[in-house]
Amino acid sequence: MRNLKNWCLAASLIMAVAAANAQILIGQSAGFSGPVAAGVKETTEGAKLYIDATNAKGGVGGQAIELISLDDKFDPKLTAENGRILVEERKVLALFLTRGTPHTQSLFPLLDKTGVPLVGPSTGAMVMHSPVQKTLFNVRATYQREAESIAAFLTALGPTSVGIVHADDSFGRDALEGALAGFAKTNQKPSVVIPADRSNPNFEEIIPALLKAKVQSVLWFGSGTSVSKGVKALREAKSVAQVATLSNNASSGFIKGLGEYGRGVIVSQVFPGVRTADYPMVNEARKLAKAKGIELSPAMLEGYAAAKVLVEGLRRAGANPTRESLVKALESIKSYDLGGLTVDYASDDHTGLSFSDFAIIGPSGKFRR
Repeated sequence: MRNLKNWCLAASLIMAVAAANAQILIGQSAGFSGPVAAGVKETTEGAKLYIDATNAKGGVGGQAIELISLDDKFDPKLTAENGRILVEERKVLALFLTRGTPHTQSLFPLLDKTGVPLVGPSTGAMVMHSPVQKTLFNVRATYQREAESIAAFLTALGPTSVGIVHADDSFGRDALEGALAGFAKTNQKPSVVIPADRSNPNFEEIIPALLKAKVQSVLWFGSGTSVSKGVKALREAKSVAQVATLSNNASSGFIKGLGEYGRGVIVSQVFPGVRTADYPMVNEARKLAKAKGIELSPAMLEGYAAAKVLVEGLRRAGANPTRESLVKALESIKSYDLGGLTVDYASDDHTGLSFSDFAIIGPSGKFRR
């Protein structure tokens, strides 16, 4: 009997250790170095706020969530290779919070081949939404919606000359399409449209073209580094044109990159302001951030929301989730309240949210409405 008790005790200890070590592996490939590093670090930090809080409460079904993040240096080829390593070698249950349009697109063949779900890509490109990618679940609004809203806002202020500078890739062309739709709403057209190399914009050509068009506003669609350098070059050329950009640059790092030239730059937002008290999700994230001694930013809020959707999907996927059960669980999410914002998915709609607003960088170097 004593041996039996000892055996039972040993078995219980083994099971307890196994439960403690049980982990749900989630993979991420994003540009932790390179031109979007500041934003990537902030969105990931925001996601970890919720993941850490979930793990502190016992995880999901007794299993802790482990986020395995690999740096792709904002190179689509490296994104694809990182994805392969995460899915085929590290055996992650899902991919999460990728960054960049061509970068996320490079994972499409892997998603189709393995059925692995990808949750919360940090890109609003329309190609993520239409046609519906069976295992990809967006959490944020589209770039087209953002660009259309900002273009309509600028042109509604009155007759004005607006220029557009866009990265000459799928992201930039997607944003351009949305901006043109915004212009069409007020029967106006941009004064000049300038495609720019994604990694190395030629400001010696871009700035003179903007000055020649006598632009009063510029819609600049590009990475945080390229836009901040562009704003600096514009100001050094003595232009006072209003500059607006998209939510891919809604980070504290972008403001830091702008330095003295940040004041007055408009940045589109796909989540509520981090200082608003009207959204429970914002209050919740801000409280967790404060406990860790960090200040919540818009980019962090995007990561936080994506993590909430991921965890909700895991909770619905059962005790031993598989890639297939997680996809089905995510598609079952309907009217899910993130905390003032509602997420809906269906087999023919993986958009998630459509919230869009904008903020302006104030004299103190903070986003304000």
